[in-house]
Formats: sequence, C-alpha cells, structure tokens
Amino acid sequence: MKISKILAFQVDLPLKEGRYSWSNGNFIDVFDSTVVAIETDAGITGYGEICPLGPSYLPAYAAGVRAGLAQIGPHLLGQDPTCLGQLNRHMDSVLRGHPYVKSPIDMACWDILGKSAGMPLQVLLGGGAQEDVALYRAISQQSPTDMAEKVKTYRSEGYTKFQLKVGGDDADEDIARIRSCAAELIAGDILVADANTGWTMHEAARVVIGVADIDVYIEQPCASYEECLSIRRRTPLPFVLDEVIDGIPMLLRGLNDHAMDIINLKISKVGGLTKARQIRDLCVTQGIAMTIEDSWGGDIVTSAIAHLAQSTPKEFLFSATDFNSYVTTDIATGSPRRIDGKMKASDRPGLGIEPIMEALGDPVLVIG
Repeated sequence: MKISKILAFQVDLPLKEGRYSWSNGNFIDVFDSTVVAIETDAGITGYGEICPLGPSYLPAYAAGVRAGLAQIGPHLLGQDPTCLGQLNRHMDSVLRGHPYVKSPIDMACWDILGKSAGMPLQVLLGGGAQEDVALYRAISQQSPTDMAEKVKTYRSEGYTKFQLKVGGDDADEDIARIRSCAAELIAGDILVADANTGWTMHEAARVVIGVADIDVYIEQPCASYEECLSIRRRTPLPFVLDEVIDGIPMLLRGLNDHAMDIINLKISKVGGLTKARQIRDLCVTQGIAMTIEDSWGGDIVTSAIAHLAQSTPKEFLFSATDFNSYVTTDIATGSPRRIDGKMKASDRPGLGIEPIMEALGDPVLVIG
C-alpha cells in the first residue's frame, strides 16, 4: 500500500462557553483546527486532526501546521502508511522537529492501518484494557466564585475530575480559586490546579504552601523543568508535569529525578500516536500514571484520545478529555460522546469515524 494523495482542511471550532482562558491572560474564542486526509492506492483513506491551543501555549500554531504539511507532504507520497515506524523515521529525516505537524499524518496512518486490518485502534494500541474512560473537565480561569459554580455544573453532567486553570497574576486569587473549588468537592472527586507554566517560582511556592491542607494536584506550575522540580521538592502534594514532557528524553530525566507522579501526555506534543504509545508504555513500566489527551481538537482528536486511553491499564490512566463536548461544530460521525462523565472508543476499524465533508469544506492544501 502506498500514499497517493494528502489533503488538508481548515475548520473553525467555536467554544460552547464562548471563551477558554488560562494562565497569563491567554484566551481563545474559536479554535483553528486542521484535518488531514491521506489517500492510498488501495482505496483506503485515513483521517487525522491537529488543533494547537493558540500560538502561545506550546511551540505550535495553526498556520504552522499547514505550512509544515506543505513542506513534508511531497516527501510522503509513495510511502507505506502501515509501516508506522519507518514512516515516522522518514518524517523526522525530512523535517527536523515540528512534531505537531507530523501528528495528524501519523494519526491518519494509524486510521489506515486499523481499516486495512479490520480492527479498532484500541486493539492495535495495546488491547481494550478498560470498558470506558473517565474524563476530566477543564474549568476556564475566572473568579473563584464562578469557577466553584462551574464545578457544581459539570458534576451534574457526570464529571468527577476537575482541572482548574490557575496561574493568574495574583497568587492570592489562585489560592482562593483552589479553596473555593475544593469546598464544592464531594467524596470521590479529584481536583487539579493547572498553572500551565504561569507562576514564577516564588508565586508557585506561595500557592503550594497556601493550599498545603487541601487534597489537590499541582500541575506544571512554572515554565521550565528546573523551576518545576524546585517546587516539586517543596511540597508533598501530588505533582503533574505537562508542557515540559515533550518526548522520551525529558520523560527519562523526570523519572530519574522523581520529578512527578503523573504526566499529561498530549498526542500532538510528542508527534502522534506512535510516539505517544511509546511514552505511554514506558510510563506503565515505571509506575507513572497519565492524563491522555491533546492540545485541543474536535471529533477526530477525541476519537484518537479515546483509543489510546482505553488501551491503557486503568490504574495508570489518571484521566482523559472529550474535547468534542467543548465545541459547537461536529466534524465527524462515530466519535465518542460523553455519558455520565465517561466516553468509549468506537469498536469499528481504525478510528471508527467518518468525516462530515460539509463541515470540512474545500481542502486548503492538496498534495499528489
């Protein structure tokens, strides 16, 4: 089987809540997503999706996806999409870095592999390790009172894990956000304070001391690994690393330093499902739990998350995300839908989705 054509579609994904806000005053109203279709000479087409969280979250941005695809795409024509190890090595040789550009290509090729084998991706990624996947809900940064109200609202929808967007410009207000939301928890709920790199070390030190009596996870308090490690060593609270864990070398460093209890594994941050699975399996062998998700996305990204998460042993899956429930636009049928705070991957071959071509519109890029 050979890749014969690559198409890219640009899709706007407006938010149901109108705005998503996180650390340092960052916010987004409409997400810019890119859907990739890979056609083959065998008549099988696979689909992938990549949606950066704006240009200021990670070294990734939406227009860069399309520019990168135009650069790398011609080098992929004639490649076997089912030989994923070789394909990834080839992508790395013709385009250094830029893992987020490669992620939707890798995802689409996994979709092709599953369709050609007649198997859902959760089986190919390790087997159905659990029946469904428990989800967390991100609470956009607002006032302490408003965020606490959101906890109550989302619990009524079945969520039991809540990720608070902190990392504001006032450590006292972040402490108040955590305390207000913690006061709304009931038995079995889990609270995560995610600063998204937004605190300086002295702010992070104040916050972890100020909430030391609360059952809360601290996620990515500072920008650099070294700063986060400093805070990790100042608090007994469970600790999550996200933005700085961008591949196996950083994961190994974190394991060696005992720098975290959990990592946030984002598919596009590491370059796609192939490399995400490698990291997932290493975490399992080392006893590190994971939140499995991506930077953002719609139905196709949510499907990929569900397959990787559902093939992960339950004790090592801290949480996952149903991004398609955050946005107003459906771009594919067959994707997981949240039921009582959980989702379940499709049992159809590949990702188990079919794109809604009317939602995708005309391709913005055609290669081949």
